Amino acid sequence: MTETTPSAQQYLGWDIGGANLKAALVRADGVAVKVVQVPCPLWQGLEQLDAALDAALAQLNVPPGVRHSVTMTGELADIFPDRPTGVWQIATCVHAKLSGEVWFFAGADGFVPLTQVQAHSHAIASANWLASAAFVAQKLKQGLFIDIGSTTADFVLLQDAQPANLGKTDAERMQQEELVYTGVIRTSLMALASRIPFAGQWHNLAAEHFATTADVYRLLGELDPQEDMAATADGAGKSVEETSRRLARMVGWDAGDADRAAWVHLAQAFKQQQLDLLRHATLRNLSRNLIRPGTPFIGAGAGTFLVRELAQQLGHEFIAASSLIKAESDQVRNWAGVCLPAYAVANLGIPATAGEA
Repeated sequence: MTETTPSAQQYLGWDIGGANLKAALVRADGVAVKVVQVPCPLWQGLEQLDAALDAALAQLNVPPGVRHSVTMTGELADIFPDRPTGVWQIATCVHAKLSGEVWFFAGADGFVPLTQVQAHSHAIASANWLASAAFVAQKLKQGLFIDIGSTTADFVLLQDAQPANLGKTDAERMQQEELVYTGVIRTSLMALASRIPFAGQWHNLAAEHFATTADVYRLLGELDPQEDMAATADGAGKSVEETSRRLARMVGWDAGDADRAAWVHLAQAFKQQQLDLLRHATLRNLSRNLIRPGTPFIGAGAGTFLVRELAQQLGHEFIAASSLIKAESDQVRNWAGVCLPAYAVANLGIPATAGEA
């Protein structure tokens, strides 16, 4: 890591995603002061990032001279022709907007300034999972870290207080099932299965973006409304009636063709399909035999509740990543667990001597 000694006693971590922007303000002793998440539909243009940064800064009341640590996945947005271009354009946008020191997380290469971003673009791209895993590994020597967010799920084995991942790039991690493209908000339901049990029959699903996993967990009451930020598949609202209507379309029905219980049962069936995908990835990672049976699963992200269920099903202890975080309040701690990469990258960016006072 490039060592600096900033005069400020607070540090701001940023996780620039393609759908959401997350930020965590942290004291020099690692205590989270405030954590925010704002929508950032980056595929609509870089101006969305500019607006999201403004919205987050307005909520955070950032003190002068703060050191910024930045990680990202937004370079995957299809407005960019390739990842290095996305990394550079995001980095220059962020650097222009933020005042104070700005450093970019480059995984094993540490933190680099803007002048070194292009040389380290492949290490910076989609490294937010590594920031989270490195932070958790500092707290727990062994376990399986699982972060289930709005769009993806990360699986990182922790061994001897270090991430023991096989893949580094998205392509490698997808091949190893350390990165699975399934999340609890934005994933299209047609990506979970080709057919589903409904009304006593197996129903083929419409291969259409009629509904998302947010509809499933909203109807089941498992999705925190504050985390339910993404637009719906049809652009309509998020009431029970509208949610049921979107689920019904997946099996070619209208919501009025059955009572609410039928749509709740359908949501439960979709949930089990997603849990099957997650369980397969979990078992593949466990099969490397790097951790002992029963070793904790550490859950983070909006889908932490699914990590808890996976741990119960497979006979492992469950630990919420939020319980490893120091914060000024329980609410801030919980949000830091949801926005773990932002908190983690802020924490990792604190110089070793900063908290000594």
